[in-house]
Amino acid sequence: MTLRNEFVLYPAIDILDGKAVRLVRGDYNDKTTYADNPAEAALQWAGQGASYIHVVDLDGAKEGSPKNRPVIEEIVKRVAVPVQVGGGIRSGETLEALFSLGVSRCILGTAAIETPEFVQHALAEYGERIAIGIDAKNGWVAVNGWLETSSVSAIELGRQLQDWGATRVIFTDIARDGTLTGPNLAASIELAEQTGLMVIVSGGVKETDDLLELARFRQAGIAGAIVGKALYAGNIDLREALNRVKQAIEPQSVDGIEDPTSKATEGGGASC
Repeated sequence: MTLRNEFVLYPAIDILDGKAVRLVRGDYNDKTTYADNPAEAALQWAGQGASYIHVVDLDGAKEGSPKNRPVIEEIVKRVAVPVQVGGGIRSGETLEALFSLGVSRCILGTAAIETPEFVQHALAEYGERIAIGIDAKNGWVAVNGWLETSSVSAIELGRQLQDWGATRVIFTDIARDGTLTGPNLAASIELAEQTGLMVIVSGGVKETDDLLELARFRQAGIAGAIVGKALYAGNIDLREALNRVKQAIEPQSVDGIEDPTSKATEGGGASC
């Protein structure tokens, strides 16, 4: 049984046309380029103490298959911490190819709606090396690079995923993504409590206080946060944020039980 006291900070690297960018609310026409070489950005965050890197192939998410594999391969080779990757992963062959590059965890999103049999098989075969992205607009799951909205609610999908054996999801409130308006804490906690899943929160993180607030609910299933624009814009100093979160959560460790946030592991439990 997974202890529900994991809390990991994931610096985000979103790749579009081979460059590290940030979109606003998933709008491909509203982008800011922050690094011509995404691997250099990954090295920067790893050098500041990140224990996990979050990578999204935005071209792949829109097109339905990874389009930036050489860039992902360079990131994996150059950083000494685990890397999780999402965007356009819709087949077993794609999963195998990414894992063969050294990717530690793959994130499935659209496939959970459009090809549920594939997702069930992936969870059965790879276990915690699979996370599911639940990206929501007004509570409804969005697919295909957030360009379409399904008729499935985030909580409904979460319950189904839990039945299939999923343990960890990445929940994005699309309306807040890239806006620096703060994460949707209420919806994130509701998803964790209603499904029993470990929820990594994405979208809207503005400052370190947001991270500290999220970390308060790790026992409820809030397992971490993805930080993107706030890092690139300088709102958050990663090294400082990691230290403050670590100090905030250390008193909650259980006597006699190793806190899974104390070290990086391939299946999760990476330290802050």
